[in-house]
Amino acid sequence: MSALVFIVDTLLSLALFVVLARLLLQWARADFRNPIAQAIVRLTNPLILPLRRVLPPVGKVDTASVVAVVLIAIIKVGILFALTVYGTPGLELWVRSIALELVIALLSTYFYGIILYALLSLIAPGGYSPLQSVLASVCEPVLRPFRRLIPPIAGIDFSPLWAIIIIKATLLLLPGLPY
Repeated sequence: MSALVFIVDTLLSLALFVVLARLLLQWARADFRNPIAQAIVRLTNPLILPLRRVLPPVGKVDTASVVAVVLIAIIKVGILFALTVYGTPGLELWVRSIALELVIALLSTYFYGIILYALLSLIAPGGYSPLQSVLASVCEPVLRPFRRLIPPIAGIDFSPLWAIIIIKATLLLLPGLPY
């Protein structure tokens, strides 16, 4: 049973990551001509396009993408509750678990994104890669406040280090999921 829970959790976490990545790329106004951004759009279009027909955007917010992220989180929490917890959770536990799942997914996405962005900038500084371009557009808004507070020391930017420390500390402070 634990292998089944692991497989389901992993697959639904990947689905949540891809839909969340699309939303973050939209919010960061990333270049959607980038091959990685195009792959994310193509992967998520089967879910987003039908929702977009029903849910118009509100201002600059793509409500279809927001609803898709929440729907995937609801599905993930529901299936994992069904597989691991006996009985149906109460409404409060259900809503708290979904909100916690979304926060953990968002923080984890930024955590690994910033680590990868920092590693790529160390390996190939000044070079271009589609992944580096996507990560720059998503991670730079998070790193900018850290750069204002922490200047480079001997030409080395320590803002990614402090950002991942803060994100990891926040993840450690969050309560565990009930399943």
